[in-house]
Amino acid sequence: MKDTSKTYLFEEMPLPRAIASLAVPTVISSLVTVLYNLADTWFVGILNDPIQNAAVTLAAPVILAFYFVTNLFGVGSSSMMGRALGRRDIDTALRSSAIGFWAALISSLAFSVLYSVFSSPLLTVLGSNPENRNATAGYLFWTVSLGAAPSILNVVLSFLVRTEGASMHASIGTMSGCVLNIILDPIFVLPQFLNMGASGAGLATFISNCAACIYFFVLIFIRRKNTYVCLNPKMAVPKKEIVSGICSVGIPAGIQNLLNVTGMTILNNFTSAYGTDAVAAMGISYKVFMIPVQIAFGLTQGIAPLISYNYGSRNYKRAKKTVFMSGKISVGFLAVITVAFFIMSDSIIHGFIKNEAVIGYGGQFLKGMALALVFQCVDFLGVNTYQACGKGIISLIFAIMRKIVLEIPAMIILNKLFPLYGLAYAQFCAEIILAVGAVFTINIMFKKFEEQNRMFQ
Repeated sequence: MKDTSKTYLFEEMPLPRAIASLAVPTVISSLVTVLYNLADTWFVGILNDPIQNAAVTLAAPVILAFYFVTNLFGVGSSSMMGRALGRRDIDTALRSSAIGFWAALISSLAFSVLYSVFSSPLLTVLGSNPENRNATAGYLFWTVSLGAAPSILNVVLSFLVRTEGASMHASIGTMSGCVLNIILDPIFVLPQFLNMGASGAGLATFISNCAACIYFFVLIFIRRKNTYVCLNPKMAVPKKEIVSGICSVGIPAGIQNLLNVTGMTILNNFTSAYGTDAVAAMGISYKVFMIPVQIAFGLTQGIAPLISYNYGSRNYKRAKKTVFMSGKISVGFLAVITVAFFIMSDSIIHGFIKNEAVIGYGGQFLKGMALALVFQCVDFLGVNTYQACGKGIISLIFAIMRKIVLEIPAMIILNKLFPLYGLAYAQFCAEIILAVGAVFTINIMFKKFEEQNRMFQ
């Protein structure tokens, strides 16, 4: 007998409380995740060796590529699962989680094998040079060759657990790995301990992701009679309508992240033409920029189950209020952060590395990136809403617009007009257009839903 007490949270709880109960643990988890991502950069930066810092930066696109799998099976399965729970279709919810888990496991193992076989040409594509190639390869050995499966499953399981309303448990699982990583990084990276540099940061990441996976497996086993998250391989037998529902959201979400990887790879290749200091500065600036982005993204992740459940139960008014209330919170927060980044950009970069050239580049990069924050938040909230409602094609259109149509061409043009520094403003140029489009299309979508709802009544 499954617990139905969570229906109060999704259907009747006052909206500010419902958003807070789902989003606050996710935002805290996202903040810890950001600190965990920064830990590699910060502890490697303590070495004051741009080569080691560049290695972590150049490896980032491969790590981002994991999100193709996590979005395909995490976002896709959780959206299908949430909509099924809203319809009270428990069998579909169970099968969606089982298919998502086993497909993610198989895909992550394939990822590890493919990287290991093609690592040499891939390192060239990533923009590595003879100076930083060995350090980049060492980091990727632990995080990809050995670490793809725990890294991907950790995220997919958190999506599935959060979808049934257990946001706190999802966040604890994610944070347990993050905190462990922060503890292990100095031990493996710094010269007074094991002195492994970037490779040590990769090893710490591998161990921490394994720990997070163990937490989720234990949690699901303990709650096995009281959870909709199913890991039984017998329930993972593909059913056309379930696989179609997962893929209709998951594939566009996965492609969106592949486009992000493409954009970052192009950015790193443009930046690498200006030397290792510039690459290190771009990597540090980008990770600092991602702190507020991930916090805002944590809010959108947290409310996704609320949107998908109420979409499935045809309570479109509650779903729409959830979106716009969350948007107001995110925009206000990011506006304050934008001002702070402009005022303290050099000091922030100085906190990661003492190299004056890197600080000079990084301070300017961070100012350019900061301008995109508010607009990116609105764009991502729109995409998250489409995914939660099963409208994957619309989210794919936004992803193509973001990278292919707007951001990558902007990189090329701005790099020619303002060499190197123009690269940091490309995202702003794309996001300001997409934010306007997101507000416009979300309003149209919910108006259509409400009209359809009136026809059914």
